[in-house]
Amino acid sequence: MGAIRKEEVVDTPSGGGTPTGAKIGFTEKMGYGFGDLASNLVFAAVSTFLVFYYTDVAGASAAAVGTIILLSRLLDGFTDIGMGAIVDKTNSKHGKARPWLLWLAIPYTISAIMLFTVPDLGPVGMLVYIAITYNLVHIIYTGINIPYGVLNARMTQDSYQRATLNIFRMFSALIATVIVIFFTIPLVEAFGGGKTGWTVTFTIFGILAGILFLITFLTTKERVTAVNVDQSKVPVKDGVKALFKNKYWAMMVLFALVSYSGMGLGGGLGVYYAQYILGNTALVGPLGLAGLFPIMIGLLFVAPIIKKFGKRNAMIFGLLFGLIGTVVIMIDPSNFTLVIVGSIIRGLGAVPMAASFFAMLADTIEYGEWKTGLRTEGLVYSAGSFGTKVGMGLGAAIIGWSLSLGGYVGGVAEQTDAAIAMITFLFVWAPAIIALLQLAILNFYKLDKMYPQILADLQARKES
Repeated sequence: MGAIRKEEVVDTPSGGGTPTGAKIGFTEKMGYGFGDLASNLVFAAVSTFLVFYYTDVAGASAAAVGTIILLSRLLDGFTDIGMGAIVDKTNSKHGKARPWLLWLAIPYTISAIMLFTVPDLGPVGMLVYIAITYNLVHIIYTGINIPYGVLNARMTQDSYQRATLNIFRMFSALIATVIVIFFTIPLVEAFGGGKTGWTVTFTIFGILAGILFLITFLTTKERVTAVNVDQSKVPVKDGVKALFKNKYWAMMVLFALVSYSGMGLGGGLGVYYAQYILGNTALVGPLGLAGLFPIMIGLLFVAPIIKKFGKRNAMIFGLLFGLIGTVVIMIDPSNFTLVIVGSIIRGLGAVPMAASFFAMLADTIEYGEWKTGLRTEGLVYSAGSFGTKVGMGLGAAIIGWSLSLGGYVGGVAEQTDAAIAMITFLFVWAPAIIALLQLAILNFYKLDKMYPQILADLQARKES
């Protein structure tokens, strides 16, 4: 391990403050949040409309699409670890994380447009195109989103400041999701419908996403550095070994895998549920908003609760509260009023998790550095990204496989009873099962109590 000494602040945009407790201003918080606005203009669409676009617009097999999505997300594990290692070794005048937002903003825009531009190449050619472009957009997303996640941990070491940054991030992500849910179909129809309408719509979203990533680059600042100043010289294999000694990181990866599987299910299922259970495709917007709007409002008020009770305890309460919403929907899954009320309750229950997860993942960086002496920011976030992306992919894949198992046929007016029952199960019962798994994982998470002492120990090492 290299010599331990106090570290200088990275040469980034104007601003100041100590690495541990830097006060992050509103403009910087907003700029940081724009990064997730950029991400979700594309990935909210991926989770909400992509399977539907593939099956009902492009005409691809639901089962084949589900398999492609899951295999692609598993491949992400290798690209995530690779990108994490690259970020850990990146040294530029802009820092470690920020330069990647600058370098990959335009490629991200181009890949988003390609994703919703499936040409008529026949059944096999179409699936090949889907596999190539789906993987391409996720590789570029990995290259820009892992550094974006690392940026939180490099802006401040203060756990509460990280939580507030995460609130800005998630609020922006939800705004993007609302935009996608409410404006995608109207824009598609306004631009002529069919494949052309989808392509033009996501050309607009893709360009806007690229601009927003550039704004994040310009408005944020990296402040935090490792106790060990020779961190970039540490071999990747040593960083990976250190990572697997970090039990709280492992818990957060597992939690991400479970949680984002649920998000992948919920996001992609809305259009099917509105059409075949509620009987009106126009209800996709209200159904999505019923789950998202409570989170958006809750994020404005949840910070004091997290500060008082801790991130983990707030999440446990939220999950228990969300289960009440599932019970309400179970009363009559075809009753629009009950579904909306239940979705609102579910949304309120999701507020602490939306506010806390990425801040909790950032806290595991300090735990790992405290335990092993190695600060593996990139690897921590790469594995966290792996959990979120594989989870979303698994959720989308489960939709494709389950619909196929239930005899779903894309583009027809009526579905079989088995297909209807499968859609209902995925919307009503699956979230309850996922919530119970989340509670089981959080039962073992104790880092909130340990974190202040860990931070004090790390600061003492720097000063020595």
